[in-house]
Amino acid sequence: MNATIGLVEDDANIRDIVESYLQKEGYQVRAVDNAEAAWDIFHESVKPDLWVLDIMLPGMDGYEFCKKIREHSEVPIIIISAKDEEVDKILGLELGGDDYLTKPFSPRELVARVKRHVKRWKHMKPETGQGEDIVISGSLELNVGERLAFYDGEEVETTQKEFEMLRVLAEQENRAFSREVLLTSVWGEDYFGSDRAVDDLMKRLRKKFPHLDLETVWGYGYRLRAGDS
Repeated sequence: MNATIGLVEDDANIRDIVESYLQKEGYQVRAVDNAEAAWDIFHESVKPDLWVLDIMLPGMDGYEFCKKIREHSEVPIIIISAKDEEVDKILGLELGGDDYLTKPFSPRELVARVKRHVKRWKHMKPETGQGEDIVISGSLELNVGERLAFYDGEEVETTQKEFEMLRVLAEQENRAFSREVLLTSVWGEDYFGSDRAVDDLMKRLRKKFPHLDLETVWGYGYRLRAGDS
């Protein structure tokens, strides 16, 4: 599979079972029992292509770890938890989780979800040697091939989903996109989380690009006005 999975689970029995199933599918697994150790792995040069993350952990819990990852990366996160209330699932997804699996679960189902998210992540990541495709809107310039964003000539660091949102809006300036369309365009058709993820992503973009005219279309969605504010 040529992919590495980060596994954060403090229950040794569950951790060993999940690790075994993933290894049988050809994945390399970095398994730890706490989020602090996982955070160290996250900062290594070779990072996992996906995280399988328990919520109830000693020390830093899974929600906080998920939030910290999302401040730096859009790598897929599958949350596994004994918490099966709807509010817990919504919180996990709104903090940046891509999927939520309630314990007890089938290891085969988890592997199937891992495969789906890894495939999508590999497709999103830029490949070496891609040709350039430049999108320009006012002072915003997006190099699609290299996944680089520039404003007024200065590079601005973006996550994969932040970049994709900018690309969708910049390619069709002045067009109002509904939250549902943006959710499908950026997260994919199989994403089942709340469309509040779009609002959260827009907040991050406005913070990073304060002079872009990212306009709210009340009750509908967002548009990027041509030119800068």
